[in-house]
Amino acid sequence: MRFISQLTRNTFAIILAGGRGTRLMQLTDFRSKPAVPFAGKFRILDFTLSNCVNSGIRKIGVATQYKAHSLIRHIQRGWSFLDGRFDEFIQLLPAQQQIDETQWYQGTADAVFQNLHVLRRYAPEHILVVAGDHIYKMDYGRMLAFHVQHQADMTVACIDVPIDEAREFGVMGVDADDRVIDFVEKPQNPPAIPGAPDRALASMGVYIFNAQFLFAQLERDARTAGSSRDFGKDIIPHIVPNHRVFAHRFADSCVGSEQHKPYWRDVGTIDAYWEANMEMTKVTPELNLYDKEWPIWTHQEQLPPAKFVFDDDDRRGSAVDSLISGGCIISGATVKRSLLFSSVHVHSWATVEDAVILPGVNVGRHAVLKRCVIDKRCRIPEGMVIGVDPAADRQRFHVSPKGIVLVTPEMLGQGAAQR
Repeated sequence: MRFISQLTRNTFAIILAGGRGTRLMQLTDFRSKPAVPFAGKFRILDFTLSNCVNSGIRKIGVATQYKAHSLIRHIQRGWSFLDGRFDEFIQLLPAQQQIDETQWYQGTADAVFQNLHVLRRYAPEHILVVAGDHIYKMDYGRMLAFHVQHQADMTVACIDVPIDEAREFGVMGVDADDRVIDFVEKPQNPPAIPGAPDRALASMGVYIFNAQFLFAQLERDARTAGSSRDFGKDIIPHIVPNHRVFAHRFADSCVGSEQHKPYWRDVGTIDAYWEANMEMTKVTPELNLYDKEWPIWTHQEQLPPAKFVFDDDDRRGSAVDSLISGGCIISGATVKRSLLFSSVHVHSWATVEDAVILPGVNVGRHAVLKRCVIDKRCRIPEGMVIGVDPAADRQRFHVSPKGIVLVTPEMLGQGAAQR
């Protein structure tokens, strides 16, 4: 059941999509983290945008900053179906030095503050502030209903994590009613959930504010000397002692978690990115992309179906436990446990295993690709072997702590021609 209501219609969502994602290494040399392709045909940002649209929140601003061209082009091509005549829209909010001609967005709170004039124009009752670089399905309408029910000034969406893992998050200390009584950013000793000493509530970077309350807090923070203009470091710690802040459990608004625990992923490292994509190849992955009740929308390029050719004993075009997107041609090659994005061509006698192959890649004959991420438009030379000899791979490519090999056109000497 979706919680589309007057609440969602009177909410403005601002998606923070300006981060580079430096831990994704060269994969974000030419795109921001939210623009990184994921799960065969999507971009990371598509999941947050789809959550908004499916929840009935259709006044959306996307704040961009770092190398935003790829992201802006994707939004223009794939997200132009909302009708502005009905006050439904996705507005791009690039950093424009609107407050100070010497400054871009200085932090997450500053990205919202610099767009207060946009928010005020639509006079929303509530503001949803959400990071655009996580993978999950969530009904924000349920969170809004929780926010109003608890007469909150601010509500923070939280995931339940083992206390040992909570040191990487902003952690909420709550009372028996889930009112936030303490907030600590990346604490060494995280506060536990009442009654569950081995668990903690970690912030997902999803916030709901009463609009006028948020405006006042952002203006106050902008006048505060020494502030880093960040929600986690400045805004939340200031308001927790003096205002009504509540933690909303993700399990109460997660979509499609009936068969699994609530699914939320930060694919911020090469290892996490590879693992989350590999999960999609399982028989029953934790994230259901085939759910017609909560579709993930994206730009649909018009491509022919995937094609598999040749059926000789030593030259059979086949793919097993894999996701193969439109426009792909598997020509006498073997693909196992892999994701091939659109228009990938794998030539005869090549082997692809446990690999994430982004759009437009050409894999030459007899090439071997294992446990790797291949960036867009790479041309893998005939006979090249990747993912078998770590020492050789480190001389040419980036190898992650868990041994996943990242390959970009620049590493192959193809940068100028392929980008």
